[in-house]
Amino acid sequence: MKAESSNESFIIGQRVHSLNDSRRVGTVKYVGDVEGYSGTWIGVDWDQDGDGKHNGSVNGVFYFNGRSQSSASFVRSQNLSRGITLLQALELRYRTISTKDEEDEMYVLSAGNRRVSIQLLGGDKIQDKLSRFEELTSASLSYLGVSSLGVSSDLGSILPNLKLLDLTGNLISDWEEIGALCEQLPALTTLNLSCNSLSSDIKSLPELKNIRVLVLNNSGLSWTQVEILRRSLPGIEELHLMGNMISTITSTSSSDDQAFNSLRLLNLDDNCISDWSEVLKLSQLPCLEQLYLNKNKLSRIFQSVNGTESSEKGSDPFPSLSCLLLGANNIGDLASVDALNGFPQLLDIRLSENPISDPVRGGVPRFVLVARLTKVQVLNGSEVRAREKKDSEIRYVRMVMSKLNDKSGEIELLHPRFYELKKLHGIEDERASAENSGPKNIASGLISITLKCVGPSMGEKPHLTKKLPGSITVGKLKILSENFFKLKSIKPRLFLQEEGSPFPTALDDETATLLDVGICDGSTLLVDEES
Repeated sequence: MKAESSNESFIIGQRVHSLNDSRRVGTVKYVGDVEGYSGTWIGVDWDQDGDGKHNGSVNGVFYFNGRSQSSASFVRSQNLSRGITLLQALELRYRTISTKDEEDEMYVLSAGNRRVSIQLLGGDKIQDKLSRFEELTSASLSYLGVSSLGVSSDLGSILPNLKLLDLTGNLISDWEEIGALCEQLPALTTLNLSCNSLSSDIKSLPELKNIRVLVLNNSGLSWTQVEILRRSLPGIEELHLMGNMISTITSTSSSDDQAFNSLRLLNLDDNCISDWSEVLKLSQLPCLEQLYLNKNKLSRIFQSVNGTESSEKGSDPFPSLSCLLLGANNIGDLASVDALNGFPQLLDIRLSENPISDPVRGGVPRFVLVARLTKVQVLNGSEVRAREKKDSEIRYVRMVMSKLNDKSGEIELLHPRFYELKKLHGIEDERASAENSGPKNIASGLISITLKCVGPSMGEKPHLTKKLPGSITVGKLKILSENFFKLKSIKPRLFLQEEGSPFPTALDDETATLLDVGICDGSTLLVDEES
């Protein structure tokens, strides 16, 4: 069945929202008759799954392709809004006077469950200031159904000082209109167009010299479109591209232009990048300081592609990068962690919600990551203080020594910082020392640990500090804990509490020694009970 091209002012491809809910936004996909129903219907594919009732087919008749099984519906024209202009949205947001009914709804409940009205101190003055558009420096017009920016020559005089404009979740799609808006607002430096279905035609966009921060989250842009867009953004410093299903990145280091040369922050969270070689295409951005790659599909990190240098000879990858967020990916190997040491300025790293940082999934505890990362100052959002850094490195060296004491070749391959750290902290080979010394050396092999009872059935018990050989096993320590705290009919479970880590690490391998699991002098262990 062939759809009509338009009905009144609704046309195929037009962005609309539900008349009574400006957050229910969609795209017109069909205008015409629906078999079995009278009159003209507007077929809308809604942005949010579940906002519709079907996939564009009704009673076995196909009308249009919906994004999902529950994203499409047919609506009468009177139940849809074509949107409002930018100035109308400003009037609605900042010049609308609260009605008495709305003011009556502002209350708190007293101890006697009675309503006590709230009066906003200075509310009239604030409202008066916001209503003077010429004084506005920032405006939030999110989810107001703005479909037209209504650009006119006097817009600059109406909003001469506007620096930040948030247009999240509206009906905007035309880049030419966006460009005209930026030209008419000379003070505008930050523009948020998230959750707008933006046109793929960006060729008509003028140069936006004043824009420093551009937010395009969930806007449907591919990196190919970003490459076209960047030519109009010579001064861009922050670019946010969350949730755009980006999986590939075209090179940004072409010699014929200044591609993103002022970009300091690039947010690619919640996309579909799975290959680190795609990320390496960003490695020569000279000013890039923060790169967000949380919630992608990355499984490995490396510095070269197919054994060749990933960047120009003699230049480091990511020369200015100080913050790299890689949370909630699929990184599971320590070689990827070691590769991060090749970024010369990298200090802030996030690896949480990856297999490598989760001991339950075969990963390593926090102290191993701290020890292997040469320059890290913030790990998973928690500051790495000098004391934690030193303790982690010592624990790490002792752990490796206990496992691979006589296997120097394997140590060099699997633990590239081991000999550097061993020398730095003056750690001797304890097993060799024990063999060459008498009983006097036994005391030097003891480590001091603090045991804390936390089990709900254990009652209040004072903390104990004990000196024990690092060679005893976790299983033996469990038995000792039962004796230390006189735990009758309670089977203990041990956890290692680490500085900077939000959760303690379970010690479930009863055959591992204390040194094997990274326990060193000054460690704190929690004695819980088996559930």
